[in-house]
Amino acid sequence: MNHSIPKEVFTFFKKLEKNNDRDWFNEHKPEFKAIEAKMKTSYNYLGELMNVHDQIEKIKIFRIYRDVRFSKNKLPYKTHFSGSYARKKPELRGGYYVHIQPNNESFIATGFWDPSKEDLLRIRKEFEMDDSEMRDILNDEAFKSTWGDFTGEELKTAPKGFNKEHPSIDLIRKKQFIFVKKYTDSEVLADDFITNVNKAFIDVKPFFNYMSDVLTTNLNGETIL
Repeated sequence: MNHSIPKEVFTFFKKLEKNNDRDWFNEHKPEFKAIEAKMKTSYNYLGELMNVHDQIEKIKIFRIYRDVRFSKNKLPYKTHFSGSYARKKPELRGGYYVHIQPNNESFIATGFWDPSKEDLLRIRKEFEMDDSEMRDILNDEAFKSTWGDFTGEELKTAPKGFNKEHPSIDLIRKKQFIFVKKYTDSEVLADDFITNVNKAFIDVKPFFNYMSDVLTTNLNGETIL
């Protein structure tokens, strides 16, 4: 079975960008459903590959319909495919995300998008106490060449209760802990794309192992599970 990303996905979304309305979409719905079925096969195949080296609890493939109730953008349809992979809770923390969009806008992401208040404080306290393990991960050549550095939101200054002169303040002030890797259209359509994504997710493992350990223990290293 072919598990690669079908090239029709980009062709369809480019047409949808120009015709983002219900009449056009309903007329082309059979075409979309055929592409969607192939995309689900690709996303689920990636999930199988990931389960060899991780424990994926849930794969969620997002619908094409946009929730326009609270958005200024009233276009009814997304012009991308996306899906997320949740790790087995509570012992394994963090998640994965795959976003397929034409015009070289595709990317994969991994990490912590929206840590709870408790988790964020625990991570910050860890960095305050000792950031050496995190620095080793970020500076590792293999990790760096795949993922680069953190992206995501951060405070302009120190969070409440932390010293703005602390040597780890660059890590402590972060609100999200995300890594992003971008892909061109030709890279996405290559036969080895799913394999490459899986390899990138394997490379993020030291980060997830470290963060899972932090978030399942107290500051003395004792388990809280």
